[in-house]
Amino acid sequence: MSETFFEVAGLNTWFFTRAGTFKSVRDVSFSLRRGEVLGIVGESGSGKSVTGMSIMGQVDEPGRIVSGSIQLDGEELTTLSFDQMRHYRGRRIAMVFQNPLMTLNPLMRIRDQMFEAISEHESMPQAEMQSRCIDALRSVGIPSPEDRLSAYPHELSGGMRQRVVIAIALLLNPDLIIADEPTTALDVTIQAQIIHQMRRQIDERGLGMIWITHDLATLSELADRILVMYAGAMMETGTTADIIGSPRHPYTRKLLESVPSLNVPGEKLRQIRGSMPSLLSLGAGCPFRDRCEFATEACAEIVPERVFSPTHRVWCHHPIEDER
Repeated sequence: MSETFFEVAGLNTWFFTRAGTFKSVRDVSFSLRRGEVLGIVGESGSGKSVTGMSIMGQVDEPGRIVSGSIQLDGEELTTLSFDQMRHYRGRRIAMVFQNPLMTLNPLMRIRDQMFEAISEHESMPQAEMQSRCIDALRSVGIPSPEDRLSAYPHELSGGMRQRVVIAIALLLNPDLIIADEPTTALDVTIQAQIIHQMRRQIDERGLGMIWITHDLATLSELADRILVMYAGAMMETGTTADIIGSPRHPYTRKLLESVPSLNVPGEKLRQIRGSMPSLLSLGAGCPFRDRCEFATEACAEIVPERVFSPTHRVWCHHPIEDER
């Protein structure tokens, strides 16, 4: 596998409001190689999407990146202006959102929206743009792509609209794609098809991908590595085999136990007791300690990083023994 081309180090993204400072992303670090999929998983409010928006340079006020580094092929992105980042969005880094109707303009045909995405960064004849758009739609499994170019978004099914959004993200062959829960609103069959298409695109094009989700089952099929987040902080990171087969953090274990398919038929579904703490009142200790069955007084102290292998790291005072 190729060398690391994308790296996030010590990222802190906070929101400064009248109620106080919401520390949505706290000291998050990870890297990515070409042809690799990194899954970021956690409950709602864990900081997954804010991490993605921070990478895109699209954190709106009152939020901002307080500290940390985001580098693409050695180029620092956090110091770029909004206009400078426009040259990276779409061309170098693309994002696929959960709801395609929020991404696609309902008043524009698919052709015009795809042409607009290309024209923002490149100048070429319309015939060449049309050929590129047809190839992009075909690559994500859309039948009769020539006909789909003339359609409006409302004339396509949910699965087709999401494929169009993915095709637009692939138009300029970016180095990195950030997918923010892109299959959540789709039925299981369409989810599987889109996951298969995305994995194929990554393998064929050698792109890097960050797949943001709350669904560990999806990541088990798609991701090479997984980062588990909770209340803005990293809990555990490792290969998919590490996280799914031998979770060491109590929170990761609880997430896996909450998957319905892993529960015994006829028994009550397992769930994580309590709720996530307010991001206004986070201290130096483990944010999961009030919901953790292994918590002790030590968990209120600064959380140590424990390294179990070159790929597997956990931030916990009381990691679980290996039960692989």
